[in-house]
Amino acid sequence: MERQKVLLFCDPGIDDSIAIMYALLNPALDVVGIVSGYGNVEQEQATQNTAFLISLANSGNIMIIGGAKGPLSGEYTPYYPEIHGEEGLGPIKPPETIVGELLNIDEVFKLIEKYGEELIIVDVGRATSLAIAFNLAGEEIMNTVPYFYIMGGAFFVPGNVTPAAEANFHGDPVAASLVLEKARNSVVFPLNVTNKAIVTPEIVNRIVATENNPFQPLLKAVFDYYFEAYQELVPGTMGSPIHDVVPLFALTNPDAFKYARRRVEIETKDGPFRGATIADFRPKPEEQPEELLDYIALEMDYNRFIEDFISVMTRKL
Repeated sequence: MERQKVLLFCDPGIDDSIAIMYALLNPALDVVGIVSGYGNVEQEQATQNTAFLISLANSGNIMIIGGAKGPLSGEYTPYYPEIHGEEGLGPIKPPETIVGELLNIDEVFKLIEKYGEELIIVDVGRATSLAIAFNLAGEEIMNTVPYFYIMGGAFFVPGNVTPAAEANFHGDPVAASLVLEKARNSVVFPLNVTNKAIVTPEIVNRIVATENNPFQPLLKAVFDYYFEAYQELVPGTMGSPIHDVVPLFALTNPDAFKYARRRVEIETKDGPFRGATIADFRPKPEEQPEELLDYIALEMDYNRFIEDFISVMTRKL
C-alpha cells in the first residue's frame, strides 16, 4: 500500500508531540516535513521538541521548517506550562545537544511542487504558519494540495480557552479565518469530535508494556503529566483527549467519521466570541458556492480510534 505523504504543521506541546509520535510510527503515513511554530510553547522550543522526536525515530531525513513566532496580530501569546510543562513535553527536558536544522518556509512550497496532489497538509497548531504560507505563495500554489486537515474550532460544545472558542483558533483567529477562506477542501476537526478521543492511563500502560519502540517511555511520562492536568480541568475525567492525533487517524480511516459540508467562519473581533467557529446548521442552510464549503467532522468511531492508536503506538521501529 502506498503511504500517504503528509506535511505536518504543529506546535509541540504534549498532544502535538503524541501526534508526531503517531505519525512517525504509522506505516500508512509518510511525513515529509514538519513545520514547527509557536502555540503551546515558543517557536524555538517547539523546534527543539520536534528535532528530539525525529531523532528518537531515527528519521533524520524529515525536514524541520520554521513556522511563525507569534500571531498575525502581534499580540502577546500566553503559554500553559501547567498543561504542557515548561518545555512542552511535560516533565521531559529534551537534550540541548539535539537541534535540528531549521529550514526556511520556502521549503513548504518546494514540497508542494515536488509532491503536488500526493501531499496532504495537516495543521494541528495555531493557524499562523499556514496563513503565512498562503500569503507568500498564493492560493493557486497552495491549493495544489488536495486537502487541508485542520484541528480547531468547536460546534455544539463549549470552547476550551473561553466559553466560545477552542485554543488553536482563539490563539490567532485572523490566521484561522484567512486559511479557511483561502484553502479549498478544508476538513475541520473541532472539539465536538476531538474531545471524545479519550486515552486512559490503562491504554497507555498497555502500550508501553510492549517495549516496542523508543517513544513508549516518553509517551508514558508526558501522558501522565497531561492526565494530571486534565483531572484539574475536567474533574472526574477517566483520561485525556489526544486532540491532535484525530486528523492523522482520519487520513487513513475516512469511514470512521461523519461529516457535514458547511462553510466555516471565524469571529475575529475582540470580545467574548473571539475565535468562535460559525457554520449554518439549519435544515435548509443558505446556499454557498461549492468551493467555499468545508468538511466539518461531527462524529467519530471511538472504538476504531482506540484500536488504531494502540496498534500504531505499539509498532516496532
